[in-house]
Amino acid sequence: MSTLSISATPTNAECRSILSDDRVLTITASRRPRANRADVKCTVAGAPAIAERMQEIVRLARHTEVRFDSRDQVVLSMDIVPGATERDWELAAVLADRMVRGLFPCTPTQAQGSSEAWHLGRVDGVVNDTPISHLGTLTGHADSSSSVSSVRTWFPLHSGGINDSLGWVEVSVFPIESEVLVEQSANATHVATVSIEEDTIAAPGLDLAAQQEVRLTLAGARHFDGKGLGRWRSVVRFGQPRFQGGSYQLALVMADRLARGREFVPRGRLIATGCSSAWHAGRVDTVEGREPKLELILKQVNAGDRVLLPKAWQDELPAGFAGALRQKGVSLACIDRIGMI
Repeated sequence: MSTLSISATPTNAECRSILSDDRVLTITASRRPRANRADVKCTVAGAPAIAERMQEIVRLARHTEVRFDSRDQVVLSMDIVPGATERDWELAAVLADRMVRGLFPCTPTQAQGSSEAWHLGRVDGVVNDTPISHLGTLTGHADSSSSVSSVRTWFPLHSGGINDSLGWVEVSVFPIESEVLVEQSANATHVATVSIEEDTIAAPGLDLAAQQEVRLTLAGARHFDGKGLGRWRSVVRFGQPRFQGGSYQLALVMADRLARGREFVPRGRLIATGCSSAWHAGRVDTVEGREPKLELILKQVNAGDRVLLPKAWQDELPAGFAGALRQKGVSLACIDRIGMI
């Protein structure tokens, strides 16, 4: 097996950052066997929101790493608490995480920088007085964001009010070489394999229950691909992260399949609603709210859009619904299974 590290892998690592009031913040990372714990744990005394943000940043910044190894847990902490609006410590957290995993030299380092797109590897920062614009710079590689495939799909957000709209979900995937993931899952059951796959999926901004539902949905749908597991790091983002129900699931699965090259890209948007209790079998089930969701879709579609609905809705579509979509230049399919639709 080829090595994961560019240097000897330490047990602990530190990276410093200068705060706006000139205090020196030190972020310490330690590594230990994971033993079924979270892959990343962050602690900041008296500031749980900052700890949560640090965990999110580190997980997103790992998105464009070519290798994946889930055997260790990394624990990060701060010795002092930055201001609630300060963000220049973000790059120091990312580097401390990489140092302790042997992906960046564990030498005295000072870093300032933040990013609005950590999952693309982009950053506005300085490391030991050297400006960097993307994380690939740290190891002499090209901007890795060019290797990230991102696709956005839409689904009806219906609550019975004037704010009903088409919400979007975006899936960004980055190919990984994952000998460790394959090694861990080679003799595992389906459940264990899917559990390992979930480690590669980040869903920032969602509560824990919603994150778990997203991970289970994608892992199950990729299992249906046969060779879909163990090949991608993924970030899932929603335009409106506060919603209830699982009717977004088909849109999520289709965004993932499009990003991974498993479906033909529509000329316009792909708009879908549907869920499943058996994504691993590729099955698409019905969802509630058929009439208001159809009304919303018909009102907001544009020429070139493609609409996917549960097969169970096909015989219950309002009279003239399909024809009205065709007149607008919109294609429609009612499906009970995913796969090259």
